[in-house]
Amino acid sequence: MSDNLFIPIDLTAAWLKENYAAGKITPKQVVTELIRRAEEDRGMNIWITPPTLELIQPYLDRLAALDPNQTPLWGIPFAIKDNIDLAGVPTTAACPEYAYTPSEHAVVVARLIAAGAIPMGKTNLDQFATGLVGTRSPYGETHNSLKEELISGGSSAGSAVAVARGQAVFSLGTDTAGSGRVPAALNKLVGYKPSLGAWSTKGVVPACASLDCVTVFARNTEEALTVDRAVRGIELTDPWSRLIVMPKPHLPAKLVLPLGELEFYGPYAELYRASWQQAVEHCKSLNIPIEYVDLDLFAKAAAILYEGPWVAERWAALGDFIEAHPGVAFPVTEAILRNGAGDKYQAATVFRAIHELQAYKMETRRMLKDAVLVLPTCGGTWSREQVRQDPIGTNRDMGKYTNHCNLLDLCAIAIPGEDAAPGLPFGITLFALSDQEDLIVGAANLFAHGSVIPQQPAQASEPKTTLIAVCGLHMRGFPLEKQMIACGAKFVRETMSAAKYQFVKLPTTPAKPGMIKQSAGGAAIQLEVWEMPLESFGSFTAAIPAPLGIGKVEIEDGTEIPGFTCEAYAAEYSEDITHVGGWRNLMQQT
Repeated sequence: MSDNLFIPIDLTAAWLKENYAAGKITPKQVVTELIRRAEEDRGMNIWITPPTLELIQPYLDRLAALDPNQTPLWGIPFAIKDNIDLAGVPTTAACPEYAYTPSEHAVVVARLIAAGAIPMGKTNLDQFATGLVGTRSPYGETHNSLKEELISGGSSAGSAVAVARGQAVFSLGTDTAGSGRVPAALNKLVGYKPSLGAWSTKGVVPACASLDCVTVFARNTEEALTVDRAVRGIELTDPWSRLIVMPKPHLPAKLVLPLGELEFYGPYAELYRASWQQAVEHCKSLNIPIEYVDLDLFAKAAAILYEGPWVAERWAALGDFIEAHPGVAFPVTEAILRNGAGDKYQAATVFRAIHELQAYKMETRRMLKDAVLVLPTCGGTWSREQVRQDPIGTNRDMGKYTNHCNLLDLCAIAIPGEDAAPGLPFGITLFALSDQEDLIVGAANLFAHGSVIPQQPAQASEPKTTLIAVCGLHMRGFPLEKQMIACGAKFVRETMSAAKYQFVKLPTTPAKPGMIKQSAGGAAIQLEVWEMPLESFGSFTAAIPAPLGIGKVEIEDGTEIPGFTCEAYAAEYSEDITHVGGWRNLMQQT
């Protein structure tokens, strides 16, 4: 077991299993690091009940009684959306006044724990799972994992960002109108939404009980399906549970694409449009017949969810609480819920909508038999400030290509596509009929790996990435950040060096800083730690001009990682700026 084994941000169950088996790391070491990451990211509003060792220790202790070879998720940390019950921990649904403490786990949580998984805590969400933006919470707006000024997507905001920021291997969300897919797309994850009833919703705060699904966010399809195998299955005490067999990957007979131009929105609309065109061209290269269809059917079905009587189902679940606690709900959430109150929708209205929807379902079954529908997961995104200015309109746009799914009894998987721009993910969603989940799994594998059943990668003993400490123009918001992104590097955290460095301003154009380690004295300097693929590291290092270079930088906890250093002779002709403590501080003063 190594105390210095690097735990990647792109953490997967496969990586953990390999290193657990080799004795290189323990679940407690992993959990301790993930708790540290969650604490560093506290300002991103990811968690409602954040991970603590006190909360997690009982689940670590029980691992000793489990055989890792018999429990497929042994030692795998996961996050739980805070409308799903974890025994002994408050369920808030992002409304403190609504909170209760369950005595039992939700069925899906209990099955994951039985499989050896470790619950880390409860994540932030759009209140009462009503929203697709991740900003409708009294616990704060959840920041996007890649660009903090953008929305994270909702309602399963914290669950997606926890995985994207390396604070969990996978996470549970819920999905009524897209909440398990939109955050996946905006944070470059896979979001798997099984068929209605395939995963039990017992122990989940209902939004629309007849449409609600529990979902999973993961790094890839294979890991999402590992979770699926642990939780799928009939639950006899759950009236919404139904038997839907576990998917096995198969190719669809055809891909169904939208006819004509799609609508894109937000400040990156044209970038999203270009990424969608790339996805369409990729579809054409897969040697599967393509059929083009009018999306009007799906738009009509989606309209029933928020513009028809189904909104009354939300009021049926939560109306008594709202009436008894006036003013405690998030204002935009209460306004949406109250749309289902009163006598606007009568019994006859509901039955007319049911009959209308049944006709749409029949047409959908004809259209998608043995087929996979491909759509953008989102047609754009928004800044959090733009959502504050127009909370209803921006949220409505985010559901344009998602809202139809559960009403039409479809399964879906959101997968990453080509990025629209650095730090701006784009994703597509694959839809199929509820009894044909095999097809979305096969198609997702084909998109990602070029084959229906992906080849298992050879187990590598060497890491595929390295940490790198940067102290100047390569930090976030500075001109050379783009070099880091172009190399595939991802920001990990802010930290400080050990108090052993002289910090100088080199007389270059543009000016650059240099860190020179001292044999005695020196100060702590602000750093950013990034994670870079090894395949990019060599060319990146080779391009650094003297007197700068890459050496070992000692950080405040005493460990050493690769990072920018400066040759000592540069101090003779450079300005000593050690007293400012960091390049960002200097720039803020000038």
